Amino acid sequence: MGRWLQLPLYIGLILILAVYVYRFIHELYDLVIHLNSINDTHIMLGVLELIDVVMIANLLIMVVMGGYETFISPLALDSHPDQPEWLDHLDAGAMKVKLALSLIGISSIHLLRTFIDPNKLSNFSVMWQVIIHLTLLISALAIAFTNKMLEQSKTH
Repeated sequence: MGRWLQLPLYIGLILILAVYVYRFIHELYDLVIHLNSINDTHIMLGVLELIDVVMIANLLIMVVMGGYETFISPLALDSHPDQPEWLDHLDAGAMKVKLALSLIGISSIHLLRTFIDPNKLSNFSVMWQVIIHLTLLISALAIAFTNKMLEQSKTH
């Protein structure tokens, strides 16, 4: 019964996903409306913003579907044509690796945006973005290595 207490949390994340859909539509509208009055750099920054929103939405979907499947109840999508491939072999370790890789992707987009428009942030802020990105990379490697070691120990 206690696991069902998590359900409102996942519903809240779905509502946040709706917020990101609205933000995507708003950003896309702004980009299209101002297309003739902005330069290539601003177009590229707008596209990166859209990619960032999509990647965050993907992260939310992974957390909601994977978390629900892992901790609350099976989704029973075995024969459904829309079932994500990764949901077949999902366990807590694989979920952590996927989440870490998603965070690295989001961090990469933020870094790319920073490098395209470097005057927005101070060198100190850029340095911290790089440090955080490297920390995410190292953490993802550690999680993947630990997960691989756990998988190998299960087979022996």
